Amino acid sequence: MSRQHSPRFLDLVDQAKRQIPEVSVTQVMGMIAAGDAIALVDTREQSEWAAGHITGAIHLGKGVIERDIEQAVPDTDTVMVLYCGGGYRSALAAAALHAMGYTGAVSMDGGWRGWNEAGGSTESG
Repeated sequence: MSRQHSPRFLDLVDQAKRQIPEVSVTQVMGMIAAGDAIALVDTREQSEWAAGHITGAIHLGKGVIERDIEQAVPDTDTVMVLYCGGGYRSALAAAALHAMGYTGAVSMDGGWRGWNEAGGSTESG
């Protein structure tokens, strides 16, 4: 099912995407396969997380990530791959984290849907 997003929301996402790095699902799978030290951060809602998420990810929903990031990931240089359903909310969250000094925050383009389409490892709960 395709979601219709409002023009102002899409403008905000476009602005964020110009400010932050994005990586593809394939690149993230390669990072994991290579054993790169990355933190996978699911920025979706709690109900989405509970239904399924990338294996090894932590949950910091977009609504609380700025408040909780310093406790969850204290090192501002950590490479953090943020994802959501398709890559919009994670881009906004990555832009906020960059503003807080988290230079390693990137958004995974394609998000959860792209991960599943590529056959990535998942877990639920």
